[in-house]
Amino acid sequence: MTQMIDATHDHALTSWVEDANGHRDFPVQNLPLGVFDPGEGPRIGIAIGDHILDLGGVAGLLPSAVLPVLGHATLNALFALPPADRLALRRRVSQLLSDPSHRAAVEPSLVSAADCTMHLPAAIGDYTDFYVGIHHATNVGRQFRPDNPLLPNYKWVPIGYHGRASSIRPSGVPLVRPKGQRKAPDAVAPTVGPTQRLDYELELGVWIGRGNELGTTIPIAEAAEHIAGLTLLNDWSARDFQAWEYQPLGPFLAKNFHTTVSPWVVTSEALAPFRIAQPARPEGDPEPLPYLLDADDQAHGGLAIELEVQLSSAKMREAGLPPLSLSKGPASNMYWTIAQIVAHHASNGCNLGVGDLLGTGTISAPDKSGYGSLLEISRGGAEPIALPTGETRTFLADGDEVTMRGTAHAEGYVPIGFGGCSAIVLPARP
Repeated sequence: MTQMIDATHDHALTSWVEDANGHRDFPVQNLPLGVFDPGEGPRIGIAIGDHILDLGGVAGLLPSAVLPVLGHATLNALFALPPADRLALRRRVSQLLSDPSHRAAVEPSLVSAADCTMHLPAAIGDYTDFYVGIHHATNVGRQFRPDNPLLPNYKWVPIGYHGRASSIRPSGVPLVRPKGQRKAPDAVAPTVGPTQRLDYELELGVWIGRGNELGTTIPIAEAAEHIAGLTLLNDWSARDFQAWEYQPLGPFLAKNFHTTVSPWVVTSEALAPFRIAQPARPEGDPEPLPYLLDADDQAHGGLAIELEVQLSSAKMREAGLPPLSLSKGPASNMYWTIAQIVAHHASNGCNLGVGDLLGTGTISAPDKSGYGSLLEISRGGAEPIALPTGETRTFLADGDEVTMRGTAHAEGYVPIGFGGCSAIVLPARP
């Protein structure tokens, strides 16, 4: 299903909330959903410029279908609404924030974002991480299997594994360096201690709206209707633990200690102008099997989003230096679309629930300018990165802050962003 482009996306639309006009992330064309706390408890809001609109404060001005969900402390009930009801909410809020005649009624429900704490958008029942970034899969595979970097199943099936929902945190919550088991190649036995190869992974998070019953499937042509929106996602990784433990069952302690998400959900409706054709597969690659192939998804399932990763060490912040940009690249470097990973996840009858989160897997570019992890940028630790303070990095040090950003661009439309997705690394605990 192709999302509808309407008046809410008009590039000429402006807001009477002045700091929204020209805002890098949250102009009136965006209107992402989130859960914020102004000091009086969590509530549902919409980001507009440097402010947050408390939806509960303007409930009397909103469509009746959304009123029952506004008292919740998560977005789950809102995600579960039919897409038409979420679209009606978007259209009404767009009117309220762009038409000056509504200012007197709406302005008292605006709060400064700087004065609020952000929470996870939803109560996450389950979290699954995929591996759809083909350049990341190739780059990493080449380090271990130079002659055959991609395993035979990669181009046939969206690879994924079940992650840990309990350790997902919103942007700004620090990451404690994990301890675990690792084994050096020349060691007789493994040792236990803090990871020495802490890494980030640049991903998009896919929030599930309406789910499916156990034993049923989600047809690929209907998958978009089950996606409430997207977020940025950092699937932190302990590469030394991962190398030792991942065979034969895959990631475990190397991945489950912390996952960071940006707290604002950019809705599927907001992203309508930024849908592009899924890049054509290289000649000789197999066509997706019928349950993963839909003409509309191939024509509009790609995403015109530029992703960036920045690093700031403790010394850089002390010196007042700006973060160092490590990489930039397009989200279109995904071998499978987000609709395909949703359809595949449910294809065996697995029940997806409202508020479930799917990670795309690390999104990398074909060259170093867009690599999505330090494992790739430093070539497994062989090529250190120089920081402006004279420090070097192959993997993350204590005190480092990683920030991810994403901006959707399309000719003729105002760019919209996701806000920051960041966390500082704290030392391992005793």
